[in-house]
Formats: sequence, C-alpha cells, structure tokens
Amino acid sequence: MDQEIVGHVKQQLSKLFEASLRTTVPDELDVEPLVVPCTGKFGDYQCNNAMSLYSRIKGKTTQFRGPPAIGQAIMKNLPPTKMIESCSVAGPGFVNVVLSTKWIAKSIQKMLIEGIETWAPRLRVKRAVVDFSSPNIAKEMHVGHLRSTIIGDTLARMLEYSNVEVLRRNHVGDWGTQFGMLIEFLFEEFPNWEGIGEQAIGDLQAFYKASKTRFDADPAFKERAQQAVVRLQGGEAKYHRAWAKICEISRREFDQVYQRLGVHLEEKGESFYNPYIPGVIEGLSKQGMVEESEGARVIFIEGKNIPLIVVKSDGGYNYASTDLAALWYRLNEEKAEWIIYVTDVGQQQHFEMFFSAAKHAGWLPSDGKAYPQATHVGFGLVLGDDGKRFRTRSTEVVRLVDLLDEAKNRSKAALIERGKGAEWSDKELEQTAEAVGYGAVKYADLKNNRLTNYTFNFDQMLNDKGNTAVYLLYAHARICSIIRKSGKDIEELKKTATVVLDHPDERVLGLHLLQFAETVEEACNNLLPNVLCEYLYNLSENFTKFYSNCQVVGSAEETSRLLLCEATAVVMRKCFYLLGIVPVYKI
Repeated sequence: MDQEIVGHVKQQLSKLFEASLRTTVPDELDVEPLVVPCTGKFGDYQCNNAMSLYSRIKGKTTQFRGPPAIGQAIMKNLPPTKMIESCSVAGPGFVNVVLSTKWIAKSIQKMLIEGIETWAPRLRVKRAVVDFSSPNIAKEMHVGHLRSTIIGDTLARMLEYSNVEVLRRNHVGDWGTQFGMLIEFLFEEFPNWEGIGEQAIGDLQAFYKASKTRFDADPAFKERAQQAVVRLQGGEAKYHRAWAKICEISRREFDQVYQRLGVHLEEKGESFYNPYIPGVIEGLSKQGMVEESEGARVIFIEGKNIPLIVVKSDGGYNYASTDLAALWYRLNEEKAEWIIYVTDVGQQQHFEMFFSAAKHAGWLPSDGKAYPQATHVGFGLVLGDDGKRFRTRSTEVVRLVDLLDEAKNRSKAALIERGKGAEWSDKELEQTAEAVGYGAVKYADLKNNRLTNYTFNFDQMLNDKGNTAVYLLYAHARICSIIRKSGKDIEELKKTATVVLDHPDERVLGLHLLQFAETVEEACNNLLPNVLCEYLYNLSENFTKFYSNCQVVGSAEETSRLLLCEATAVVMRKCFYLLGIVPVYKI
C-alpha cells in the first residue's frame, strides 16, 4: 500500500530510505538516510549509506559481504511507492533512484492548481530575528549597509516563505558618543534651533562634518560635547528633543533607500536596549562572569587573548553591552529561536566573543546545534573596478540613493534605445526601469557567495546576457509572452489539461522545478542567497533548452507545454520575490 508522504522530493525519498534502513539494519537506530541529487546519468537521486554503514557493522554481523550487498538490501527493502520508477546499485553500494516521470508531472500540476505556497519548506524554527541594515544616525549609509540591507531582506523573505515568523530589526546606531558633539554644535550654532527646525541642520552629512571638525580642533568644545552625552543619557528634556530631531532627519534619508529597494524593517535602535543594560550586566556579574580589569568591567573569553569589555573605565557602555542587552531581550522578551546578524566579516571576532559569553551564561546551548541559536552572517567588501574599496572619484563614499538612481536611469536609457519610449506609457517605462535597475543591483550582490568581496560594475550588472537580473527578468517576460500569444486561458488549462513530460528536455525542466523547495531550504539553513540565484539561473537555462527543442504553440503537446511554461514562470516569480526583485511581464 502506497502511503502519501509530505515534504519536498529529498524529504520524501529520505523517509522511504529511512523505512528501508530500519528493515535492513534494525539494530542501527541512529542511522540518518544520506540522500542527494545525482550528478551522473544513472538516476535523479542517490542514497549513499552503504559504505559508512558497512564500516559500522563489519564484524558485528556476517550477513553482508561488503557495501554493495548492503546497497542491494537497502534497494530491496524500499517500501512500494508511486514516486520511484526504478532503482539500481552502482559501485560501492550507491543506490541510484530514477523518479517516475508521471509522478513529477502530477506534482507540478498539483502545484499549479494549489499554488506555489504548497511547495514552501517547513523549517524547525517558529520565530527568528534578522538584524540587518543598521546604519548609524547622522552618518551616510554606505555600500556596506547596502549589502547588509539586500542580503538581510532576502534571508528574511526566504524564512517568511518557509513559514517562520520573522522580526526584521534595524539596529541603528542612535546612542553613540557622536550625539554629544552634534547636539552641542546645534545649540551653539543655532541657539533658537527649535524655532527654525530643519533649516538649522540642513544637510545632515555636512552638519556632521562641521561638528567633527570643531570637535577635533577645539578642546573646550570637545569637553562640552562629552558633557552633552552624559546629559542626554541622563534624560534631560532639551537634549532628548535635539536627539529626537536629528534621528528623525536621518531616518528620512534612510527611508529613501528603503523605499527604492522595497525593504521593510522595524527600527529598534541601540537606545531601545539602553534601559536593559544594567540588569543584564548585573545578572552576568551574579554568575561570576564579569571581572574588573584596568578600571573597566570585562568578560574573559576562553581562547581569546583580549577580553570583552562590557563597562568602559569611564562607566559608559559600548557595543558589547548593547549587544548583550539586545540578545537578552530577543531571547526573553521576543522569544526568538534563531537570531541572525547580517554585518561585514570584519565584525566576526566581536560576534564570536559575544556569542561565547552568551553560551557561557547559559543563554544559548553550548553545542550550537539545539535552539535557540545566534548566527553571524558575514559578507565581504564592495570593490570598485580598481580592486579597492568602492568610492566615488574622491575619497568620498558613494551616496546610495545616487547609486540606485543611476542604475534605474541607465536601465531606462537602454529601454528607450530599444524603442520602448515610443511603445510604452511613461508609467510602464518608469516601473520597468526601476524593476530592472534595482533588481540588477540586488542580483549582482546576491549571486556571489556573500563571504567574498564583489566588484560593483554597472555595465556587468545591467548586461542582458549571462547570469544577471536583466537576462532573467527578460527570460521571464518571454515566457509570459509565449503564453499570451497562444491565446489560451491558462487558468482554464490548469483545470482541464494534463502535464506530460515525454521529451527528455521536458523531464529535465520538470525535475528542476520540483527541486525548488529543497533549494530554498538549503539556502535558509546555510543562510546563502547565492544558492537560490544559482537555482534560478539554471532554471532559465533549462527552460531555454526545452523551448529550443520543443515547439510549444501549434504543436500536438501545446496544452501540456503551456502548463510547463506557466509552472516555470510561477517558480521564477517566487524566486524573484524571495530575492526582492520585481518581475517584468513584457519587454
């Protein structure tokens, strides 16, 4: 009797092989099935347990004369199922599985009727915090923040799709010593600042630079600025109002970037966690973890030669104090099981130290396998064509808004060059230019393994050939155009027609579509968006091969092939959505 097993292909096969392993080696209860997609031509998936299993049971039993015999037994003991067409054993006991083509076709049809949400993976976590973007108030957002924003948003989208409740947190730097300098400068330059409001501050970056110049040059001003920090942190109303005003102006600038990127975050800045710091440090002190060292209070971390400073020698708090309080809050108040921090790799040691302290305090399990977990998602630098840190012509860091606008304008110019200015309405032209321009910037970042440095190059990212967002968005639009030109009602076809995968290229495309869920799961578990980008690019390549060799409109297989086109478009759109890219329906 066939049992209906839920989950993606790899999970379903794993459950079948698990049942077989229980029968084959009933005494080895902790053996996990090792199922992976095949690279060779012998099957679609393979189970690779035989070799490791043989080395475990050798000497205990004489029933098997080597790994191939175990492979044969695993194959023979598989429960009957409609999903497997045939199996064979190769080499040292690898069990190769060929999936039933009919079953692949049926699974695709079912997704078309019930929706792509039914292919969402199920993760073990219910609630996660993704801490990303996190620029500093009054300072310019730079390309490092752009990477954090793009990567963090995609991780959040993938987790949300996988039915995890995600708390998207913008941990802005809104409580540092820079505020003393800014507030004092504001009071001295514009005593009636509340009356004239924003004109007083004007361009916040210029205001920041002017106050920094004064801070560095004038010792008396520096001292007053340091006093201002104390008065702000002590809660004096006038200082608090000035602080709130500066934050508000800065926030509006950040929002221009978030709006263009279509990114939603909830701000809980450093100031939010400030009230929790004393209690958290007291708790750690009671556990005997906090020690005095050169006037500061520190936590010594095993294996590290520098301690984690949690209270500075002047009694002030720092990153470590705020981060510990924020982690405490996320675990105890927000009840998150997975806390993910998206920052550049340069901060790796800081996170290693502060996660060690949290494990030592018993906040996180020490083995790092059970939940709750905290993970640092590091990423490399953005480089210019000269191989150095990406900047504009001078030493000034590029303004993100200008960068994004340039991507959109270049993409718009390319569309006008292709005659779309005359064909399309202004609104269509603008929306497509935004989708392609912003999509290109995101995809160029996400397609690389995040740990590597990547070179920012407009010509490459806006190229319509190769592994770029432009190529993929155009590929999607072409599929939509094939369906439109057929004149068929695709919603009607979903109910009445049947997917058939008789041509080898149809089957390759069908199998790849079916591997979408396990790909998203892998990308989530390893927090690697490039895994999804690679899947999307290969999907597009598989579709091109199918379309070159299988006539769609006007062929005997037209209805089935139109459904295959639709299934490809649906999966592509979900990939775009997870990568934060807006799809394009016509080019």
